Amino acid sequence: MGPARGGPHHADPQFDYGDPRGDAALREVLTGYLRRVRAAATDPQHIVVCNGYAQGLGLTLRSLADAGAHTVAFEAPGSPGTVTAAASTAGTRAIPIPVDEQGIDVRALAATAARAVVVTPAHQWPTGVALAPERRLALVEWARDRDAVIIEDDYDAEFRYDREPVGALQGLAADRVISIGTVSKSLAPALRIGWIVCPPQLAGPIAEQKHRSDRCTPTLDQLALARLIESGRFDRHPRRMRATYAARRTVLLAALAEHGPELPVTGVAAGFHAVAHLPAGSDEHHIVTAARERPVGLYGMSAHRASHATAPAQLVLGFGNVGERAIAEGIATIGHLLTGRP
Repeated sequence: MGPARGGPHHADPQFDYGDPRGDAALREVLTGYLRRVRAAATDPQHIVVCNGYAQGLGLTLRSLADAGAHTVAFEAPGSPGTVTAAASTAGTRAIPIPVDEQGIDVRALAATAARAVVVTPAHQWPTGVALAPERRLALVEWARDRDAVIIEDDYDAEFRYDREPVGALQGLAADRVISIGTVSKSLAPALRIGWIVCPPQLAGPIAEQKHRSDRCTPTLDQLALARLIESGRFDRHPRRMRATYAARRTVLLAALAEHGPELPVTGVAAGFHAVAHLPAGSDEHHIVTAARERPVGLYGMSAHRASHATAPAQLVLGFGNVGERAIAEGIATIGHLLTGRP
């Protein structure tokens, strides 16, 4: 039987399920982009395209569990819900490791049985610190000594305001670091496209997990992203948005300086949020609740702690999707709550 009138005469392989690692054109383009922008050390054979960070983490942890890594560590504060959910699905145990002003405490990590750790080295979520150079080296040394794997969440590394973006940790140890990136911050979460930069020995197992999970990420979306990167428009978009976010950041800092001048603010060198350190004895939960009654959306640091502890009291102030006027008016409205004034 011949093809239907008006229909295609030959099947286009790009419209089949294809390689579970992802479309070859996108992986080729991503390789060039990640080498140039993130100082990554990879090639198309070792990249697996996925449906965003959550799937990428799940595929990775299941592959590591199959290889015998049954305990995964994560930063505290960090993303306990995301990591513990992925670990539970993979049949592994998740344990928190404290973060200080230099990043994750590698000595505390070394005292555990973990053979994998999830980190945000370029801009720690949610404290905003960058992993110090000596900690980077210590973390890589831990991974090699323990025969362990570092899972790098490279979530908003392109958006830095004080200097050039910090290079990916993966570039220091391609054999020990799995780097997961997405377009969720640079374009939009709704696109659900990410990538896993794999060590050579894990590229096959992770691709097999992807095949078992859903065969492949939608190919048309991959082709569109490849074209966007190849044309240069993808690079131009973050450059333009950095200026927008920097302006919002400036408004936030000015408003805090006016309405809460005694509040220390950290984590503003990159990304889309700042951390406000409240006066000793502040009731974080009360401040968040009272602000939302105004209504101003605030988020407490306790939500990102595995223990949900409310001390020290801190607020995570997002400015990425809030206009400059709304930021200024919001801080003016709740300034008295931040400082404890009546």
